[in-house]
Amino acid sequence: MDDALPDHPLRSLPIEVTVSVGRARPLVKDLLAMGPGAVLPLDRRVEDPVELWIGERLIARGELTEAEGEEGGRLAVRLTEVARPSGALA
Repeated sequence: MDDALPDHPLRSLPIEVTVSVGRARPLVKDLLAMGPGAVLPLDRRVEDPVELWIGERLIARGELTEAEGEEGGRLAVRLTEVARPSGALA
């Protein structure tokens, strides 16, 4: 992380990160027919990486895992690729 501006006030602002596990494109009639227990298939497999987004920008990929410590039992993401300043994932 760049520490050139360690006291910059923007460093302490929270930001929302969206984790995408996949997409579905069902017909409206199929959605209307769904009820409790229905399964909506996604375009990804269970073992595929999830994507982390800030707005429209892909910032990382990772794998779903369970959080540890005080957050135990909660869903978490272990990062496997992180975007460079150029935008490319590494």
